[in-house]
Amino acid sequence: MSRIETIGVVGAGTIGAGVAQLFAQSGHQVVLVDTNPEQLDIAEQGIAKNARLYGLVDKTLPAPAEVLENLQFTLHIDALAGAGFVIENVTENVAIKTSVHREIGRIVRPDIPVAANTSAIPITRIAGFAAHPERVIGMHFMNPPPIMPMVEIIRATHSTDAARQAAADLVTAAGKKSITVNDSPGFVTNRVMMLMVNEAMFLVYEGVASVQEVDRLFKTCFGHKMGPLETADLIGLDTVKLSLDILYDEFNDPKYRPCPLLKRLVYAGQTGRKVGRGFHIYDQ
Repeated sequence: MSRIETIGVVGAGTIGAGVAQLFAQSGHQVVLVDTNPEQLDIAEQGIAKNARLYGLVDKTLPAPAEVLENLQFTLHIDALAGAGFVIENVTENVAIKTSVHREIGRIVRPDIPVAANTSAIPITRIAGFAAHPERVIGMHFMNPPPIMPMVEIIRATHSTDAARQAAADLVTAAGKKSITVNDSPGFVTNRVMMLMVNEAMFLVYEGVASVQEVDRLFKTCFGHKMGPLETADLIGLDTVKLSLDILYDEFNDPKYRPCPLLKRLVYAGQTGRKVGRGFHIYDQ
């Protein structure tokens, strides 16, 4: 397989920055695009901090300065023109994602694969608005992308074998593994995960058990590294709510209705680890 040298990453939020770091630390040149200059600054600072922390655990990883040297932070989406692969990571909103994919289609050559990184939106729905739907593939990165060992690749209705293979090869080049699944709202991981974390929230909401008790049961009884509510905090409670909203809308099934306690925390801005407070309180 030929190595893709430059990767375009659109969206510098928590996941987008993590995706950019993953490929920058594996030696790729990465162009990280966002419309918000403050978000780009936050992403740069976060990548430098995380590269240092991860380097303490894994001595084979490059130094933070080397990772940052492989990154270009920009407000200009036209900078994607030279990319050999593009990964979109903007918020879980169909209208925003489809608008971004139209922009990418205007800039990037038709033969360049474009991945949509989403928690629950069907990839075929996003690709349907693209000028070249055959090159659109799904890549679901778990948080934090530089650490998690697996990427879920999603084959949409129009995805070519070449696009799927390019995504799989890219994951391998970054030292990770991948599994390809067919398109469905939430795919495999989040279709199951969101049900579990939502039901755990209902247990707290109904007074069946405390937050700590729910998480401790799953860690102790099943050997999970994190309990379901700790996992929800790590994902981001706003992202969990958006994912459940999408699953509810796509399947028209009440089992995906978001727990009222989740809604309350999101409305209060207590969205999890990234802000220091969700179901648990974190020392920033």
